[in-house]
Order: sequence, then structure tokens, then C-alpha cells
Amino acid sequence: MPKPDIYLSVIVPAYNEAEKLPKTLKRFQEYLFQQAYSYEIIVVNDGARDNTADVVRNMERDIKNLRFIDRKKNMGKGYTVREGMLAAYGRIRLFADADNATDISHFDKMRPFFDKGFDAVICSRDPKDALGAKQAVAQAWWKRALGNMGNLYIQWMAVPGIWDTQCGFKAFRDYAAEKIFSATKINRWAFDVEVLALAKRFGYKIGIIPANWVNDPRSSVKFMAYFHTLWEVFKIRRLLNKLKI
Repeated sequence: MPKPDIYLSVIVPAYNEAEKLPKTLKRFQEYLFQQAYSYEIIVVNDGARDNTADVVRNMERDIKNLRFIDRKKNMGKGYTVREGMLAAYGRIRLFADADNATDISHFDKMRPFFDKGFDAVICSRDPKDALGAKQAVAQAWWKRALGNMGNLYIQWMAVPGIWDTQCGFKAFRDYAAEKIFSATKINRWAFDVEVLALAKRFGYKIGIIPANWVNDPRSSVKFMAYFHTLWEVFKIRRLLNKLKI
């Protein structure tokens, strides 16, 4: 059976996102319904312990082109994004966070890069990556401090030249998504680093657009996640050293 001809797939990893998803999915539909291109929205349940699955199923009739992957076991954000990326049909595949902290309309700025032949386009909250990037509603100071220190380590170990690897709004051409995500091994927080490291290793052209990022104070990222991320970055460096192209 031939795959549907879809221009854009939006993948939303969801772990205990029952409160945030309704507003986000309605905003996605509001934006995407106005576009001339075909699209799909894929919500992937990462074994949520709340009623995320019920919320999504109740919205399937109201949100156009919504697909739901309802996995019962928690495997991590990296695993969840990978699952959605490899299940998607879109010629461009974008993953976006369930809180819409980087509004879906940022895709308007991504499209010109893809039209110019870029293989991947990411959002950054750091003006050193893209002029005009900002955190309209900033994270807590300790998150910003840890993030800044951690990024220097990330650049040294895996992804030189990118100051914000963790913004949850990244898009890929279908061939790039399939090659990159088929090769990823990291299932949790540092998966963004691995994805970008692989994109660079495979020689893909990466564009960066500025994010106007609005922090959600209900974010599920905990203090210890930063240290787990740094350990995973060390593992990524070892995986890259073993990678044969």
C-alpha cells in the first residue's frame, strides 16, 4: 500500500501531558488548517501515568489529521521522538514539545531553509546561534546556568558550533530523519545532542532559526536530568567514535 503524500508531519512526544495537550493541539490545528500544504499530527504516548491517552482519543474527532501512537511503557523522550519520526509520512518531519513553548508558527521561518536545500532546520534560544533568539518567558536561573555550562561541554564532546542543542523544535527532510533516527541509541534527554551529532557526521546541512521561547513553569525537566544528560553526552562521544560511515 503506497504511503500518503504528506508535506509536513508534526511529532509530539507526550509523557503526562494531559493538561497541556488540548491547548497545544488546538493551536496546531489553528495554524496548520490555514496552510496550503498537507499535514499530519502524530502524538506519541510515552507510557504516561496520567490520562494523556484519554485526552488524545477524545480529541481525535476534533483535530484534523491526528494520529495517535499509544505506547503503554515509558521509554524516554528520545525513544518516543524516534518512534514518531520513523512512523511519519511527511516529506518534512518536525518534532515539537507538548507545551508549544516554541510556537508552531516558527515553521514559517524554517520553510525557506528547506526550499534552499537544507536537510535539517532547528530552533535556538541563544542569539549566538541566530540573531533575535530569546526566551520571552525565561527558565529558572539555575536551569539557565546549568544549561550554559553544559553546552560548552556538549560542544567540546559532540556538537561544535551549536549553542542551543536542546530546544524542542527541530525539523528534518524525510531521508535525513530516517537515516538519523534509525541510527540513534540515546532514549532520554541527550537525544537532541545525538541527533545533531549524527546530522553533522552524515554531512547534512543544518539551518538555525531564532526561537521566541516561552517557558512553561510546569515543565517536567528535573534538576538531576541535567547531570544524566552530561553522562549521556559522554556515551554519545563513544558511539560516534565507533560509527562507521
